[in-house]
Amino acid sequence: MARYTGPVCKLCRRVGDKLMLKGDRCSSAKCGMERRSAASGPGAGRGRRRKVSERGLQLKEKQKARYSYGVLERQFRKHFAAAGSRPGVTGENLLQILEMRLDNVVYRLGLADSRAQARQLVNHGHITLNGRTTDIASCLVKVGDVVAVKESARKNGYFDGLEKELQRREIASWLALDTEKLSGRVLAAPTRSDIDSRLNEQAIVEYYSR
Repeated sequence: MARYTGPVCKLCRRVGDKLMLKGDRCSSAKCGMERRSAASGPGAGRGRRRKVSERGLQLKEKQKARYSYGVLERQFRKHFAAAGSRPGVTGENLLQILEMRLDNVVYRLGLADSRAQARQLVNHGHITLNGRTTDIASCLVKVGDVVAVKESARKNGYFDGLEKELQRREIASWLALDTEKLSGRVLAAPTRSDIDSRLNEQAIVEYYSR
């Protein structure tokens, strides 16, 4: 299955929830979900809603997770299988794996406005992992790993003024950020309470358990 390249606001409307796919724009009045919900006029609100089955709700939660983290179905299934093989609660393990992806860590550190942008930075070779350039956005980081902007990449216009921007961004508690060096360290594996996600991971587990 190819990666979705259409308007991302459609994905939010499809699952009926904000997925924060456009970074700060999603928190502003420019958010497509906000504009659509405020729409009025002929035909507004006339659609007939069908009752969603339990299976449909489970699928919706799975799709929300996929869209939020920008993961294709095949890769998502691999993450789920890995979560099931670990000790502990499968659903929480799955969210932890998704959070420990390199593209997500770049996003959580504030080095990118969205996960899609973080994935692009990694793919273009602008990010290093423990001092070595990597272009594999899906690779999983470990506790103690250092993620940083490549020295030569700092000449890129995007990184101009990023140091000041980072000072106002909220960084995940399981990460440490050096704004001057544009680098961060993984202090610990995120727990469920560390993940600011409205996903129902149990529904995802039930979806794949049938």
